[in-house]
Amino acid sequence: MALTLVTVMAAAAAPAAAHGQTPDRARLAQRIALTNSDNGRSVTAGLGDDIEVRLTGYHKDGLTWTWSTPTSSSIVLRRTTGGTSPNGDASATFRTEHDGTATITAQRRCRPDQGHLCPLVITPWKVTVEVK
Repeated sequence: MALTLVTVMAAAAAPAAAHGQTPDRARLAQRIALTNSDNGRSVTAGLGDDIEVRLTGYHKDGLTWTWSTPTSSSIVLRRTTGGTSPNGDASATFRTEHDGTATITAQRRCRPDQGHLCPLVITPWKVTVEVK
């Protein structure tokens, strides 16, 4: 029984060591979801967590408000997926790679239908992520 317990503990510590964590920091990775309403928010994440950003564009009065693909300010977060869709939505997934602080940003811009004019407005979106 004691040998089995040691084997299980060593197996649980191995993935943590692969991410630069000591065994006492070993934990399950989490997925953090962020949307339009999270603008200005700060979140805390652990090493190996995924952060999913889904921003929703919209069309109104001949104007389509579109988001840029979210980006990270530093190597603390590595973008693993990202893109935009014709309806103005944008999404990205980031993996936490290092301890530290990073920001995820995107911008919303107007795209007019034929015969319409857009206001000269760019709306920023930003979330601060602290990885520990």
